Amino acid sequence: MSYKLIKTEKSGHAFIITFNRPDKRNAISTEVMDELIAAAAEAEADKEMRGIIVTGGKEYFSAGADLNDAQALNSPAETLAYLRKWHRVCRAFEENNLPTIAAIEGFCMTGGYEFVLALDIRVAAHGSSFAITSARIGTVAGAGGTQRLPRIVGPAKALEIMFDADPMDAEEAYRIGLVNKLVRKGGALDAAKKMVEHYATRAPLSLAFIKHTVHTGMQMDLTSSLDYESFIVSSIYETKDRREGIGAFFEKRPAKFTGE
Repeated sequence: MSYKLIKTEKSGHAFIITFNRPDKRNAISTEVMDELIAAAAEAEADKEMRGIIVTGGKEYFSAGADLNDAQALNSPAETLAYLRKWHRVCRAFEENNLPTIAAIEGFCMTGGYEFVLALDIRVAAHGSSFAITSARIGTVAGAGGTQRLPRIVGPAKALEIMFDADPMDAEEAYRIGLVNKLVRKGGALDAAKKMVEHYATRAPLSLAFIKHTVHTGMQMDLTSSLDYESFIVSSIYETKDRREGIGAFFEKRPAKFTGE
């Protein structure tokens, strides 16, 4: 597919999505959301892909939501439709069967920050920064930040971040668990690619089932989530990849997974 506001490329087993609005500092407009949703579906449909990487390039990730869209909202109904679109784009990655990784250089602000919370893994370079600035402009984070951030860093830390509304450096983001990996400046994309190539040695269905089980189970009480986990495990035991994986283990050879 061809896109105007993002770029896509395949590198090994990685499907790379790059924001392409340098004049807007990669602000996420509704048109960008449409392209992100389409690209996520394209990546998932490609049987050769084993992970999705989203990056903003070498200078910055994203300045956040395009405020021209927000400023144009004139009624509660329009605002609700706009926020639901944000939720759809986040779910397109959160519910995707492929592992999703944000490769972050430079600033990652508000809507961009909320978007990367919906990705599975966040890799940030030294010199990058993070902020949800809604309290500065009289709004509330509406792209899932009030819900996903406390699930990642805890309620108290999430409140501190959103009350403060000032940038947090990459080192602090890594310390509190917002960022999974901290790498040299300019190295975020390469680190994310290496992660995808490593994931490509694992069973694709296992990765998809693990991802969905964690996300779904987090919404349940412990007893219900354990029952759900048992159901998922019993389902995956019927797959060809499970038989191949255990067979390869006993035969002391690398497994050849097919995603079946």
